[in-house]
Amino acid sequence: MTSNKQKLIACMARAPAATAFLFAVQTVLALHTSAQAQVSAPALFVAPELTQVAAPAATPAAMPAVAVPAPRPLPSDTTKHAAVSPSAAPVPSPSIACNASPEFARFDRPLLRTARRLASGEPLTIVAIGSSSTAGAGASSPAASYPSQLAADLHQRFPGNAITVINRGVNGEETDDMMARFATGVFAEHPQLVLWQVGTNSVLRDRPLDTHSARLHEGIGEIKAANADLVLIDPQFAPAVIAKPETPGMVEQLALAAKEENVDLFRRFAVMQNWYEVRHLPFADFVSADQLHMNDWSYACIAKLLGAAIAEAASRPIASAAAHPAHTANSP
Repeated sequence: MTSNKQKLIACMARAPAATAFLFAVQTVLALHTSAQAQVSAPALFVAPELTQVAAPAATPAAMPAVAVPAPRPLPSDTTKHAAVSPSAAPVPSPSIACNASPEFARFDRPLLRTARRLASGEPLTIVAIGSSSTAGAGASSPAASYPSQLAADLHQRFPGNAITVINRGVNGEETDDMMARFATGVFAEHPQLVLWQVGTNSVLRDRPLDTHSARLHEGIGEIKAANADLVLIDPQFAPAVIAKPETPGMVEQLALAAKEENVDLFRRFAVMQNWYEVRHLPFADFVSADQLHMNDWSYACIAKLLGAAIAEAASRPIASAAAHPAHTANSP
């Protein structure tokens, strides 16, 4: 056998082994390539635990993050917050009881014209005239002012009667300003009852008490001449008011004028002073952040106490009016 034939036979003998080795190498490479492709390709099956909105802290970095948008306030929430004045003090808990000593929340005299209207079933018109604490400064909305809440209280007490409470409060006004509006703001409504909140701004601006007394009596006379019951409402017991040296004199002046003119007085100053000095409520519970005006709770409580006083004074025996014919002859 020649050397060339021997080499050829040796090569043919090694060929199957080489082929087998090459096939093995190609197979390994194919498997590796397939494995890489499976890792990089998107998953076709999502395990149940991956469907949770809140992924666990140990989520692998390769897992796609689930974006959860932050909750947005509903339109109603936005409107509700926008309606609340930023300067208003926080409204205290409704669990605070609304009460006052009986002598502070009861009228000395009956409301004869008001009583006749309620007894007859005719419509009753009440006009509340005053300054900012009548308009409702410090309240979260006009509906939280004392005249609005008084109307709601009286409708509950007298569900069968048509009762209208008109708010004629104007911020910053003094006694002369209010009297200038009597004809158009009060008498034009032909009320059977007038609630006159007066005196606070005169004190805050250090007006002379003597001058104010004369105008106060004139205003009382005009309202009485219009054949309407009258209830005076004295200043609020609040830090900005009690800081003024003339405040006790104004409170006394209104009490004396009510007695001399034979009209009723709602002692708001004494009611609020009782809250602070006897019940030990902090000012923040019933005074707004400006340290002057009331808040929703105190407006509501004053309205409730005033409503109770009106209801009681208008429910006394009407027969007693016969003893005062001069006061009722021209009653509407």
